[in-house]
Amino acid sequence: MTVRNLHYLFEPRSVAIIGASQRPHSVGATVLHNLVVGGFAGTIMPVNPKYAMLDGLEVFSSIADLPQAPDLAVICTPPDTVPGLIDELGRGGTKAAVVLTAGLGVPYRDGRTVKQAMLDAARPHLLRILGPNCVGLLVPTIGLNASFAHTGALPGKIALVSQSGALVTGILDWAKTRGIGFSKFVSLGDSADVDFGDLLDYLAGDQNTQAILLYIEDIRNARKFMSAARAAARSKPVLLLKAGRAPEGAKAAASHTGALAGADAVYDAAIRRAGMLRVYSTEDLFDAVETLAHARPLYGERLAIVTNGGGPGVMATDALIDCHGKMAVLSEDTLAKMDTFLPSTWSRGNPVDIIGDAPAERYIQTLETLMQSDDADAMLFIHAPTAIVPSADIAAAVAPIIKNASRNVFSCWLGGDAVAQARRTFSDAGLPTYGTPEDAVHGFMQVVQYRRNQNLLIEAPSSSASDSSLDRDKVRAIIGRVLESGRNLLSEHEAKEVLAAYGIPVVETAVALSAGEAVTLAERIGYPVAIKILSPDITHKSDVGGVALDLENADEVRKAADGMLARIRELYPHAVLHGFTVQAMARRANARELIVGVATDPVFGPVILFGRGGTAVEVIADRSIGLPPLNTVLARDLVSRTRVSRQLAGYRNVPPADMDAVYRTLIRISQLAADIPELAELDINPLLANEDGVIALDARIKVQAADPKAALARLAIRPYPGELEERMTWDGQDILVRPIKPEDAANHIRFFEKLTPEDVRFRYFTRVRELQPAHLARLTQIDYDREMAFVAVRDLGDGRTETLGVSRAVADPDNMAAEFAVTVRSDLKGHGLGRVLMEKLIAYFRSRGTRAIVGEALSDNKRIIDLVQGLGFTVSPIRGGDGTVELHLDL
Repeated sequence: MTVRNLHYLFEPRSVAIIGASQRPHSVGATVLHNLVVGGFAGTIMPVNPKYAMLDGLEVFSSIADLPQAPDLAVICTPPDTVPGLIDELGRGGTKAAVVLTAGLGVPYRDGRTVKQAMLDAARPHLLRILGPNCVGLLVPTIGLNASFAHTGALPGKIALVSQSGALVTGILDWAKTRGIGFSKFVSLGDSADVDFGDLLDYLAGDQNTQAILLYIEDIRNARKFMSAARAAARSKPVLLLKAGRAPEGAKAAASHTGALAGADAVYDAAIRRAGMLRVYSTEDLFDAVETLAHARPLYGERLAIVTNGGGPGVMATDALIDCHGKMAVLSEDTLAKMDTFLPSTWSRGNPVDIIGDAPAERYIQTLETLMQSDDADAMLFIHAPTAIVPSADIAAAVAPIIKNASRNVFSCWLGGDAVAQARRTFSDAGLPTYGTPEDAVHGFMQVVQYRRNQNLLIEAPSSSASDSSLDRDKVRAIIGRVLESGRNLLSEHEAKEVLAAYGIPVVETAVALSAGEAVTLAERIGYPVAIKILSPDITHKSDVGGVALDLENADEVRKAADGMLARIRELYPHAVLHGFTVQAMARRANARELIVGVATDPVFGPVILFGRGGTAVEVIADRSIGLPPLNTVLARDLVSRTRVSRQLAGYRNVPPADMDAVYRTLIRISQLAADIPELAELDINPLLANEDGVIALDARIKVQAADPKAALARLAIRPYPGELEERMTWDGQDILVRPIKPEDAANHIRFFEKLTPEDVRFRYFTRVRELQPAHLARLTQIDYDREMAFVAVRDLGDGRTETLGVSRAVADPDNMAAEFAVTVRSDLKGHGLGRVLMEKLIAYFRSRGTRAIVGEALSDNKRIIDLVQGLGFTVSPIRGGDGTVELHLDL
């Protein structure tokens, strides 16, 4: 379950406190007090057989004695009482409960834990449970404080959800002293039922919430969390503070990737891919909300700095470079314009130092010149107080210009009392302002990172590549033989066969059973060669002298092989030896050593690693992590987050590497991870990259038995379902019916423009002149795990296509029903395209086990009513629906 019945948690008309008390400092007494003094306007019903009155309220002896079923129950009683109370509440009609009680992991009467018995009691009644072991929740806008927190919350537009009860009370206190208010404030506790995914779904549609803040310690259902987070992040900022940044993943692993892909790095990748913004302190959490609330769209990352002092400008520059930001480069035209009004001693570059005696007019001219140029995407305005021009005067003159600017302008007012009025002027104008240059740069970089993450959010890579070089059957056969033999590590030769089957260039490798055979193979391959020990018990061969390079003749090969055998028998007498691998030396000029790998995270499933390779890979630790599936945009982002990316770009006399080949390798490894559920770990180290392409020198793969049908289920993000694409003939022409993609946005606008006003009214029940960007994003950037939209597309030639019609439906979180809509371009109606699209939609939701497809239509929309009746829908008037009818089809 997810959002079902959650409105009873956040919008109850009545609340019962089970275990209400007058005992000082008890949970029952604190909750009752908080509800009464919080100003909750609904009915409050204390329950406890020991009392007749509490806090001026009648107390009821039991749930059965309540005059009505409460919308919300707050339970503060011992653990073994909770399952029975939940059952009684559910049978009486209550739909939500907050269980504050801790210790529900203990055994219950019938062998189940108390927690499981509680969940089993709630399930038949669809009763939602927050907790157990939580502080509770607050909804300040309705005066609801169903918690045992020591203080209340101010009303506001921010929702906060926390796993930590201690953090909840601390933030409440901290926020109240700073005047920060909340729309919802939730302590999840053990989240036995209601979890992050549920609340993200609910808050994404909550009109009272403008931003969502999360404090997370761990995630248990990655697919559900990522699906909900991606949906929420499309509509409002979602900011996350993740605890536990220690290297949890530093454990024994069969590959470098397994050791390097620590849990925190994986969470970081998931946060980025979901379009959320990660922060690293409580203060940053609220600062970022303020920054993003006032930020304009950011179309680039080049920052211009305007300052009346050289020192602060240098400090801001240092902070920007440390954060890997981009300094704007001012054009000669811009410099020439500034020469006309700035003193001759100005900096003539970025930072733009306009000198300490600058009057307000100098600030205005400088900012306007930068705003009119194309040199910068955002500006940072820094002012240090002087005795010449009052800071308040400068703020009053500059604020209107910055407020009306088309791009982001961040401000820093250095000082205390001397700039207090200037800060207030900017704050009153809704302009982000900071106390230090470093803080201002940090705010700018938060906007930059948020923009980057939002760009990644729209990427929807395919679940299946059309590249004919991918031989999945061969890979499955190789892995099947390995598992049947009782092994879980592929030999180097087998691993390279897997890579080659996915179109990744590998150096020629052969297997020799003896030193003599190694010589024979070396003669055939051609010198120089490399030989490596072949043993399932030796993971890192170079650590035990199991690798010999640049062997020029038969004698060197024999000596190297004999020496390896002697060392291994001495150091690892019980190691199983299968001989040697022999391969041609891959000598590539200007080659950079890379590592590409796959690890399996216990929460998020397969993850992709990229970084600088070689034997010191763990020590250098230059790597980045991404979640599959990847496309070129996502692969480019993965590479860009490493230091080795600068080497790949070329330097001095070394030309740039073939980056398309690097990206292609990452995409194919990502595809391998998506296709093969048995793949547990993979290393390509080193992968050599230069201007001529890439080649894998060494490969290591670990596998484990898995359900072949679980390939896509184990991915945290569901890929674009390319298997649902279908070419067909309609009205005498070829069309493609396929799931919608983010890239369809431009075509979707043109499609909307070709709808008549009447068809728009039928679709949206009102007059809509144009698609707003946020609405367009919701239509085209869908989450395939929870909704589906099929577009009918016609090829126009020259790579251009047009959208002819679309059918879509969104399933409720329980997959009970999917709400549909279908629209065909107005000039193409009456040719059967609507039926084609609806049949495709119905077949899809039937295949995923959805119980029904439902929808609404205006009663005068005869075409849609005739269409769905022909498909077996029932049509019935909606009571009080103001001329609308319900459309329903059982699947």
